[in-house]
Amino acid sequence: MSRPIRVAVAEDQALVRSGFVALLASDAEIEVVGEADNGVAAVDLVRATHPDVVLMDIRMPRLDGVAATRVLTQDRATAGVRVLILTTFDTDQYVHDALRAGASGFLLKDVLARDLLAAIKVIAGGDALLSPKITRRLIDHFAQHAPADARSDQLIAALTPRETELLLAVARGLTNAEISAGHHISLSTTKTHVGNLLAKLDARDRVQLTIAAYEAGLMRR
Repeated sequence: MSRPIRVAVAEDQALVRSGFVALLASDAEIEVVGEADNGVAAVDLVRATHPDVVLMDIRMPRLDGVAATRVLTQDRATAGVRVLILTTFDTDQYVHDALRAGASGFLLKDVLARDLLAAIKVIAGGDALLSPKITRRLIDHFAQHAPADARSDQLIAALTPRETELLLAVARGLTNAEISAGHHISLSTTKTHVGNLLAKLDARDRVQLTIAAYEAGLMRR
């Protein structure tokens, strides 16, 4: 049996936090390694325990969830930790800021318990996850407002035509299985291509690949 997914919970409301901890503890595949009630404590907790995933609230005292995420993803010692943002707020700016800070997922707190547990497993597996409503709004936001980014242009210019084609598929929200079927390649080949894209574009996950595609203007061509 593989080891459980190690999760840290950062949430300033004690009742909400205890509910998350109890839910996570009910799943044999998940181990809660600690709790934090503010952003500074969350950063300290992650540095001390090195979890696989951090369940991070956005609005917290001392340091908000976006800033805490940015600290973690920019620190080489904690950059591999995946951050799943959970919040009652779904405004475009929160979503945009959290994803640009390096979050791997963003869900609203009204998510069903089973969907939250599934989301943690998706994030821990190296994929990115957004609720369908947030995904649609994120795409609309970048389609209308994202400025051209010279660095993204340079990185994407170095991609092969095949890699660019698969990047577009990722940016449209297709899963590896859907890309494999649509492009008539094996699932393992698809995973290899996506891994190469992550390396070439210096991206943490599929969310960052999507952002790079929009910033380079690929989705508006």
